[in-house]
Amino acid sequence: MQEEKKLLSIYFTAGYPDLNNTVQIIQDLEKNGVDMIEIGLPFSDPLADGPTIQASSTKALENGMTTNLLFKQLKNIRETVSIPLIIMGYFNPMMQYGVEAFCKKCQEIGIDGLIIPDLPVDVYHEEYQVIFEKYGLINVFLITPQTSDERINFIDSVSNGFIYMVSSASVTGSQSGFGNTQQNYFKRIAAMNLKNPQIVGFGISNTETFSQATTDAKGAIIGSAFIKHLTSKGVNNIGEFVKSIR
Repeated sequence: MQEEKKLLSIYFTAGYPDLNNTVQIIQDLEKNGVDMIEIGLPFSDPLADGPTIQASSTKALENGMTTNLLFKQLKNIRETVSIPLIIMGYFNPMMQYGVEAFCKKCQEIGIDGLIIPDLPVDVYHEEYQVIFEKYGLINVFLITPQTSDERINFIDSVSNGFIYMVSSASVTGSQSGFGNTQQNYFKRIAAMNLKNPQIVGFGISNTETFSQATTDAKGAIIGSAFIKHLTSKGVNNIGEFVKSIR
């Protein structure tokens, strides 16, 4: 029996390294076999992000990236790209844009879902789930080793895509390799038999960490390591990065 292929998802910040790189990066990632892409909408106060992604966010904002501009850049993305696209961003810019207007725009472009680290699941469930579902968007919630089983089960019950398993309680890009604590956490979640598949993020930067993270999970998300690659190699060596992961 063929072993199930593990999903590789890559995160990058829209508008970084240069303002108009967004579409090319998405197209190149798909060409090189990435399964899903998280497009980061830069924000001035990104709480869950480590220094690498924060710096890319700051630079993207300085370059002139805005919500409106991102939507403009992605307007025809579905003419060339078919893999799932997720926008990761903080709730403030979405509220400023108007939550329903934002969701409607995502549907028009062909965005599959959103990851909003600072939107609590209870608030989503009570106030916004109806809007997300109206526009066919999945909302992806983060869980950490500190999240209780009760809360994880609640998140699983209101989710309809996948669950983002944060491998540690720290910010992105701040660890190398996984210790026993993380391995036990991966196993604990796998044993819960949740209805939504889990994708692991934070701390994955090479073949070894990708393989460790996906032993018990469906796939893994790489952000900081890819941003570092863009910073040092630019946008023309994306295939080289993907090959270094699997």
